Amino acid sequence: MSSNQRAVHVVGVGMIPFTKPGASDPYHIMGARAAKQALEDAGVDYNLVQQAYVGYVYGDSTSGQAAIYGVGLSGIPVINVNNNCSTGSSALFLARQAVESGSVECAIAVGFEQMVPGALKGAYDDRPSPMDRFVEAMKAHQGIDPNKPRAAQFFGGAGLDYINQYGISPDTLGRISVKARQHAARNPLAVFRQPLTLEEVMASPTIFGPLTRYQCCPPTCGAAAAIICSSEFARKHNLDASVVIAAQAMTTDTAATFESDDMRKVVGYDMTASAASQVYEKAGIGPEDVSVVELHDCFTANELITYEGLGLTPEGTAEKFILDGDNTYGGRVVTNPSGGLLSKGHPLGATGLAQCYELVSQLRGTADQRQVEGARFALQHNLGLGGACVVTLYQGI
Repeated sequence: MSSNQRAVHVVGVGMIPFTKPGASDPYHIMGARAAKQALEDAGVDYNLVQQAYVGYVYGDSTSGQAAIYGVGLSGIPVINVNNNCSTGSSALFLARQAVESGSVECAIAVGFEQMVPGALKGAYDDRPSPMDRFVEAMKAHQGIDPNKPRAAQFFGGAGLDYINQYGISPDTLGRISVKARQHAARNPLAVFRQPLTLEEVMASPTIFGPLTRYQCCPPTCGAAAAIICSSEFARKHNLDASVVIAAQAMTTDTAATFESDDMRKVVGYDMTASAASQVYEKAGIGPEDVSVVELHDCFTANELITYEGLGLTPEGTAEKFILDGDNTYGGRVVTNPSGGLLSKGHPLGATGLAQCYELVSQLRGTADQRQVEGARFALQHNLGLGGACVVTLYQGI
């Protein structure tokens, strides 16, 4: 952190249990519940919050106000955020930026999603899709199957490109799902907590390429929130300021995404690597200093390539990283102790803030059965096709 930037603390977090579509409260009730939990956790009165950043993907304009109004009617700015699957972290990014710049002393970031069953799809068919350029890149590289879920074709294609380059076993991807379920079994807020064997993962129906059903994250409903403030605000109100955002970066696509003829780049590998590099440089640490990570495992293939994009293991070594158990407890870095998107669930607008909830809990030492011992630096990776990637480094102080 440079000398002219203020320290930014996460002083409160909240998260409601994630559920399958149809089993949740309406979106505005979920969002308000998570926000109230974060305020209670922080010990902050809502009237002290100066700005709200509220993220969701599927919802009408000003849905953020509908949720925030369930917390209070204080007249503060409410900014609605939509950045596909990186929406929650995008809201966090804006809240952090507002506090760091001195624009406000305290802000809240909230994310929620009320989803429907089935594969993701666009809301409009009467105008150009923001995904058109990505679809064209995929079509040129591997073609498109209209009968398969589009997101699975993007990330399954990335998995195929990795397998073709490095010759790894498809079972390696399945092991990621097994690990995710093992971790989620310790998380009472996760939607899928039943353990799975590798045989069960690999025998589940094939969705696309190397991806089977249990290697794809489920549509989920849920909400999460975080209270962000300055050091001065924390001191003035006697808040727990033990977790600081040490560095954060947001990246978008470059020309290489569409010119590389590589599905890994189409689904955000370069965005991930660039954001991670910026974060490490700003914080003055390296990936070897990180002991716990929440990364965007929407599909097992994305978790695998993200290990390398974040620098957790050198390029081409992800299979060894997995087989050696370096991605779980007792290994080098515990990835997705919450169960990740694969098992905890993926309510798009809430995901980034649910990751924040998990990592703040880890650094506070309050993660119960999921606790990673001795965690001082925690890394968060949240990716949205279309595209945006937010990488956040938290430090326990």
